[in-house]
Amino acid sequence: MSDVAGAELFGNDDWSVQADGIEHRATGYFIAREVVAARRAEGLWDWPLQMAEKRWCRPSLFREAFLAALDRFGIGRDADLLRSFALGYGIRAVMSPAADVFVSLADVLQPRDAPETVRTAHRRPARALAAAGA
Repeated sequence: MSDVAGAELFGNDDWSVQADGIEHRATGYFIAREVVAARRAEGLWDWPLQMAEKRWCRPSLFREAFLAALDRFGIGRDADLLRSFALGYGIRAVMSPAADVFVSLADVLQPRDAPETVRTAHRRPARALAAAGA
């Protein structure tokens, strides 16, 4: 925990919210209070998207701590926050805090399988045409 933080305002198994920001308990990864509401150019919230890139970050616990931090810091939520979590973590992570129902966006958006049969035009090599008398 950060020395400046003082008392924990909220905590779960992975995250601690203190007066000066949010800290991941195992890694010490720290998000300062001043940047919690950071946005990207298109209006999406930065931290849900950044944390979705971290393999060690459990989405349900980060979401719980992040929302608690917003409440404790008096930061309002908007539709872009929901979109940010959905784009970063997947639809179910937004709807439910349970880790066992998490589905990543990559799991939702799968490429179509190739069809069973694909017709392609094959050209005979020039040698085969010459041998066939063509």
